[in-house]
Amino acid sequence: MEWHITDAESLAIIDSEIGEHVFSPAEYEIVRRVIYSTADFEYKSLIRFSERALQAGAAALASRTTIIVDVPMVQVGINYDIQSTFANAVYCSMDTPTRPQKEKTKAAWGIETLAKRYPEGLFVIGQAQTALSRLVDLIEAEEIRPALVIATPPGFISIDKDKERLQDSLTPNITIDSRKGGALVATAIVDGLIDLAWQAYGKARG
Repeated sequence: MEWHITDAESLAIIDSEIGEHVFSPAEYEIVRRVIYSTADFEYKSLIRFSERALQAGAAALASRTTIIVDVPMVQVGINYDIQSTFANAVYCSMDTPTRPQKEKTKAAWGIETLAKRYPEGLFVIGQAQTALSRLVDLIEAEEIRPALVIATPPGFISIDKDKERLQDSLTPNITIDSRKGGALVATAIVDGLIDLAWQAYGKARG
């Protein structure tokens, strides 16, 4: 992300209002990016990082691991930053050709199709609860082994259960412990992760 002076001023305000915190420097960069994108300071207490989630995600980006997203808004939101850095392939479940199936939504069926094609991919579920549920099913069945799962879909029905299942797995993950979330939050997390990964690995490519 290219920063303007107004961005720096906004981040300074965020830093001032947050004050002391328990996040690592890398985690804090993600948290402040989400708050900057949403203007919602509650995310300070809602974001959850599994152990070594950011390290796993940064390494996956640097090795050009395929990125799988659930909705076009996330794909569009991260495309500029990823193509300007590591140039990973990005595929969207909603754009994946699938046969009609009454038992699954298009997002869930698309995620399943892409997950089986890229079982060690980096998955970003920003909006579709059904896609997250199906992805966790595949993880629990040991059919796939994602490098990282970012899960921020908002929702009221069983979404917390799906997030808890993900958190209880051995898969590196970043989640939101709340009904809140959405594609904008997922995009902010990915863009922050791209910046962190580029700082760590980009110069070696230059």
